[in-house]
Amino acid sequence: MDILSAMDISASGMKAQGARIRVISQNIANADTAANTPNAMPYQRKTVVFKNVLDRASDVEKVEVSKIKQNQGDFRLKFMPSHPGADENGYIKIPKVNTLIETTDMREAQRSYEANLGMMQLSKGMLSRTIGLLEQ
Repeated sequence: MDILSAMDISASGMKAQGARIRVISQNIANADTAANTPNAMPYQRKTVVFKNVLDRASDVEKVEVSKIKQNQGDFRLKFMPSHPGADENGYIKIPKVNTLIETTDMREAQRSYEANLGMMQLSKGMLSRTIGLLEQ
């Protein structure tokens, strides 16, 4: 594996983790979003699914986002009879988003992004030093 391939792998990791951070941000932003009508569905939590992809040009495996999946499932019920989305019993549906879990996932994605960035900077430094040696 050469230095440019290492940079390419790190860039794919940064792109994948950037997508994960965006999805987690959406989850946190919509954690308390209720449906506007009793029969409507509120925001559904999303998760990112990754996959390994062989890049035939550089003969290395990279990570990519396979899909962004909506979690199907139960919603939390909150008693708010004055809300326009309340059912006949006065309950509204709220997404089942745990902000503590989302924050933990965000930190993990951020650390992975930073690790890939560190590898990118290290590879860039090695490439610069190699070019410097060749110029002498």
